[in-house]
Amino acid sequence: MSTINQSGWRPQMNAVEGEAAATFTGNRALMLEEALIFEIGSLDTTGVDFADAPKAASRLGGLERHRNIGLPGLSEPEAVRHYTRLSRQNYGIDLGFFPLGSCTMKHNPRLNERMARLPGFADIHPLQPIDTVQGALEVIDQLAHWLVTLTGMKAVAMSPKAGAHGELCGILAIKAALEARGEDRRVVLVPESAHGTNPATAAFAGFAVEDIPATPDGRVDVAALTARLGPDVAAVMITNPNTCGLFERDLKTISDAVHEAGGYVYCDGANFNAIVGKVRPGDLGVDAMHINLHKTFSTPHGGGGPGSGPVVLSEALAPFAPLPFVEQQDGKFVLIEEETAGEHHAGTFGRMVSFHGQMGMFTRALTYILSHGADGLKQVAEDSVLNANYVLRSLEDVLDAPFANSGPCMHEAIFSDHGLAEGFSTLDIAKGLIDEGFHPMTVYFPLVVHGAMLVEPTETESKAALDQFIGAFRSVAQRAKAGDAALKTAPHFAPRRRLDETLAARKPVLVWKEPAQAQAAE
Repeated sequence: MSTINQSGWRPQMNAVEGEAAATFTGNRALMLEEALIFEIGSLDTTGVDFADAPKAASRLGGLERHRNIGLPGLSEPEAVRHYTRLSRQNYGIDLGFFPLGSCTMKHNPRLNERMARLPGFADIHPLQPIDTVQGALEVIDQLAHWLVTLTGMKAVAMSPKAGAHGELCGILAIKAALEARGEDRRVVLVPESAHGTNPATAAFAGFAVEDIPATPDGRVDVAALTARLGPDVAAVMITNPNTCGLFERDLKTISDAVHEAGGYVYCDGANFNAIVGKVRPGDLGVDAMHINLHKTFSTPHGGGGPGSGPVVLSEALAPFAPLPFVEQQDGKFVLIEEETAGEHHAGTFGRMVSFHGQMGMFTRALTYILSHGADGLKQVAEDSVLNANYVLRSLEDVLDAPFANSGPCMHEAIFSDHGLAEGFSTLDIAKGLIDEGFHPMTVYFPLVVHGAMLVEPTETESKAALDQFIGAFRSVAQRAKAGDAALKTAPHFAPRRRLDETLAARKPVLVWKEPAQAQAAE
């Protein structure tokens, strides 16, 4: 963080370190320099006038505050400008191409947003009487129907809140099924090509995790997996398409072997976007799979979300699905919230959430499905795979592509740092892309590829957009191969220069202190 001068402005630095910007403010035209909110506002003022509060006896039992709360006081224009300026420094899918692999950062259609904001969806409450939310329950029921249809499964749990939450749901259903069989299987096998949350989920649920190696072509080593199967193996957690961007073509063989050994198959469905409308995981022997609505079905990510991770279940696991779920009885939708002896939900492992799931995400996802139709969803998968292969073949001559000879990739193209000049790494390429106006791709994952760079273009990007990214990526890669020293200090044109992300993650500064109180310069 640079030092504020007496006028209150922090001069921005140019590409050449130590050379001050030509402007008094530190701004570069519309790239506005912005101080911390504590540096803008005063701690002893407020932007709103309040009348003096009447004196009253405290009811806080001695816990009342005796000093200033320490929040900056800003006027309304100052507050609005601060957050608007910060928003201009954020990169999002509405600003440009988002190549972040494994996350399917694609366009969120505005039709979805309009539907989610309709009265009856946007303003309902989970404790309303069932008779007053029949339309909302019908949306949940319809979405559930299409998720089951698209995956070829028996049932679906709608309440999990995101991918990792969905993984936990599937593993808990497997655990409940094993307990119902009276078996104490404690090992979950996780291939190297699976998503990183898979082993964490299994461990959280109380299982021991064992790795299964990948073959040189980036797929599961079937021989190693089948050799490890036995009476102690509860399940295999496999990602398909996997994190190397490849389809696990032996999944049916794997499923048959796992079932024969008495275990279950959990499939990570985060990459369902690459096969939706083309492949039904149920036909491949999958017992449980979460579906990230914020990946395959275009609902927003993160702070624009929240996430939603319904879990589809096979006939073997359907009786153990969590509560609640929607059923249609005598022409009316009801919410099943209690297990009942003798009913098909008697084996449920319980609840995962207080209420019924993410209504806004359900509405957006169903809108996406209905607006695309069967042919449109199939084209989603085909175009995402086409775009990824276009990126792969356009860059394989300048970047090492470790699985270029393993057949066509699916939704993601993967490259490594092999062949860069000595001292240059994947991180330098990622930072160089920031200067080119792009959010970096996924870096250093999957771990089976040294210095991995994982690019997922999705189906929503045009050829023109991909050509621009490919040109920028190629330029930065050539600079890294040529040993361009300026790349080691990139980005030069971002609001902040290269940060120490490791230190920031391990020792974050979470409390602002006035400069006089600060222990050291930040």
